[in-house]
Parts: sequence; structure tokens; C-alpha cells
Amino acid sequence: MRAEQVTDKTFTRRGMIRIVTGGAVGVGAALLLRAGIGRLREARARDLYAAPRSAPSGALRMFHLGHSLVGRDMPAMLAQLAPAGHDYASQLGWGASLREHWYPDVPVNGFKEENDHPKFLPARAALGSGPFDAVVLTEMVELRDALSYHDSPDYLANWAGLARAARADVKLYLYETWHHTDDPDGWLDRIDADHDALWLRRLALPAAADLGAPIHLVPAGQVLAALTRAVEAAGGVGNIADRTSLFARTPEGGVDTIHLGDLGTYLVALTHYATLYHRDPSGLPLQLMRADGTPADAPDARSGALMQQIVWDVVRRTPFSGVAA
Repeated sequence: MRAEQVTDKTFTRRGMIRIVTGGAVGVGAALLLRAGIGRLREARARDLYAAPRSAPSGALRMFHLGHSLVGRDMPAMLAQLAPAGHDYASQLGWGASLREHWYPDVPVNGFKEENDHPKFLPARAALGSGPFDAVVLTEMVELRDALSYHDSPDYLANWAGLARAARADVKLYLYETWHHTDDPDGWLDRIDADHDALWLRRLALPAAADLGAPIHLVPAGQVLAALTRAVEAAGGVGNIADRTSLFARTPEGGVDTIHLGDLGTYLVALTHYATLYHRDPSGLPLQLMRADGTPADAPDARSGALMQQIVWDVVRRTPFSGVAA
């Protein structure tokens, strides 16, 4: 069931007390109701994560829903790292929110361009048919805007519920991304603060409470921050000089503030591997191919070993990843 609109343009969340009125509802009263109920829902949701998720016994069939921070190359790199038999499909857009993806009649910016490849499947039909072992859902950037204007917890729960209704044992994940590196509040500061305040308490936990099942995190933002701190504290490691080495270049030759280059994409693929398969990525190949079959820029031995170590450390110390410490 989708959120229902009431007369003051606020929305009730599924699983909360529905505000029934023939007239206006005071915004302050609605927010107070949400805050009180939210504490109970959060406690109930945290209980869903009490035990680690069991590791898969074999290769997974994945579905990735999101935008350019998923892209084509990251799932392709993950498939090269994963056990033989791993397969995937995706639906992407440019900056698309989970809400925009939900409605087939709502245009998604960049839909035609981003899905012009053999791994595209329409998300509603694909998840509703139930052939996927795991589903990774991705919310738009800026996350604050997604939460304020795109009803993120409701649509995360909608997508997770669709997948779970088709297959009760599906593994559900939320891909924790990052912010623009020139964020006025500080890139690393926001990654640190938003993990608990936004990704968990305002997005994953409310959706899990609605669903009655955990939606675990792929902690890519945490991994990016940890690697950045390690590399910059050391004055560079191997062929990673600093955070800019992880990001793509703009057509003008500057550093893209949000999209990753091959090295950053490799790091995120490692993070998905460790989270989904519950395996230490140490010793995995460094040289991979992009989705178009061309060789990706690879980390060297030093930076690659550090990437793999940090990924495993962060994934295991992130309780909501579902991987046992």
C-alpha cells in the first residue's frame, strides 16, 4: 500500500497510525505523531537485524535498481569478482529516485540511454516474477532531498515488498552511496554523520519496519571514506594519490565531484562482493574489464591490497551489512 495523502499535504507512512480527517490536519501534530511512533518502529526494526544474514551457498542472480552511481561497469566488475554462475540485470536512470522508478508512466531522466544494454530488464516485471536471489536498491543523490520530497522509506519498502512477495527468501539491500566531494558540510563529515542519521534511522529502518524484514546496507560510502582517510594519511598509496584518484574526469578534464572512475568503481564492486557473498576479497583479481569489454584502469598491488583489506574491515564492522564480524 502506498502512502496516503491527507488534506495538509503531509503523508502517513505505512505501518503508522493513519490520520483520518474531513478537514485540515495541523502539520505540527502530524510531525509529533510521526516522532513518537518512529521511536517504537525503530526499536522494532533494529530487532530485525539482530542476527547476521546467512552467507549464500553459491552464485547469486542479482537485480540492481538505481542510477549512474550503479552504472553499467560496477555490476559488470562484480560479476567478474563473484563465483562462477553469478548473473545480474538492472534498471537505471540519471539521478533517479526510487519513487520515480516505481511509476511506469513517470518519465525517468536518461532511461533510454542508461538502459540501452543487454542486462536491462523492466524492474516492476522483473522483481514481480521472483527469479532473483538478491536485490540492491539505490536512492537518489541528494539523500536529504530524497527523504524530504520523494518519500524514500515508502518507496524503498514498496520495491522490497514487491520482490519479497514474489520470492520470500530474496536478500534485500540498500546501496549506501555518498555525496558530492565539494559538499559545503564536508564530504567525509557527511558520510560519517549521514550513515546513522539518514541511511539507517530515516531510510532503512522505517522501510524494514514496514516490511517486517531487514534491508541490509552495502556500505560503499563508509568504504570510500575509510580508504580516503588511509590513503591521504599516508600521503598516497601505490597508484592512488588521494580521493581524486577514485573519481572520474569531466569532459573539461576536471575531477567529477560525484561519479567514480575505474579505481573507485572497483572499490565499490569489492564492497558489493564482500557484503553479498560474506567473503574476504583479499587476493581477488585487480585487472577487470568494463561492461563494454575494454580493460579498466586497475589498482596496483599496493593500492589493491589496501582496498581489499579496508573493504573487508568496514563490511564486517558495519552491523547493518548483515555480515558477521
